[in-house]
Amino acid sequence: MVVPVYLLLVNSFKPQDDIVNNPFGLPVGNFTFDFIKAAATSPDFNVLQGYGFTLFLVVTVDIFCIALAGPAAYVIARSLKKRTQLLLLYFLAGTFIPGAALVIPVIYVLRSVGLANTVTGLIAHDVASTLPVSIFLFVGFIRTIPVDIDNAATIDGAGRYRTFWMIIFPLMRPAVVTVLILNSIGIWNDFVSPQILLSPGSGHYTVTTAIYAGISQYSTDLTKVFPNLLLAIAPVIIFFIYMQRYIISGLTVGAVKG
Repeated sequence: MVVPVYLLLVNSFKPQDDIVNNPFGLPVGNFTFDFIKAAATSPDFNVLQGYGFTLFLVVTVDIFCIALAGPAAYVIARSLKKRTQLLLLYFLAGTFIPGAALVIPVIYVLRSVGLANTVTGLIAHDVASTLPVSIFLFVGFIRTIPVDIDNAATIDGAGRYRTFWMIIFPLMRPAVVTVLILNSIGIWNDFVSPQILLSPGSGHYTVTTAIYAGISQYSTDLTKVFPNLLLAIAPVIIFFIYMQRYIISGLTVGAVKG
């Protein structure tokens, strides 16, 4: 995983001849920021223009995912009924289905409900695809929270919805942060879903689809390919490095009781 990142870093600041002749060499003699500036300002393949739409997708999908996965996980975690546990297995089954295998069926479903080639349809697809893992992590975390807290809230007159959102949900902060991080990185890096579910004529491009649309005609010009790819993944790398401690803590908290 380090090798492709290294190639992006060193080749984003070198001219074409140096990239072809010595792709692994450091840009010692011909180091320049001109190619990065050109990639950031070019009207034909400006990756920065895709940042806003991709960020909108990330925030919207995260909000809907938490709003749906949280209550569902709470019901599953607190119920001992067999049918509720079967519901958890149903959601877990979604983690074993390759995303690429669902693209064509999803297109037919979106067409039947009138959401084909729309941002709403893409958001609905992304929310559904993030629910299985989110519910799985939430259920495991909620089960580590003592049921006595729920009982105390009930005695004080709180209903199930209020108990979850006012008491249980704030305690789920490590799990929520972990889900937000994993979902955000996955949506930011996703190429297949926005490329297929949004037609080029829609005018909406994510970071990944903007790269494809912009540099596909310049694929042999490596001074355009590498800088654009670097601009696309740089926010994700920085975000992941900064937030990795929260991912680790969110996945391990509650693993050992007592």
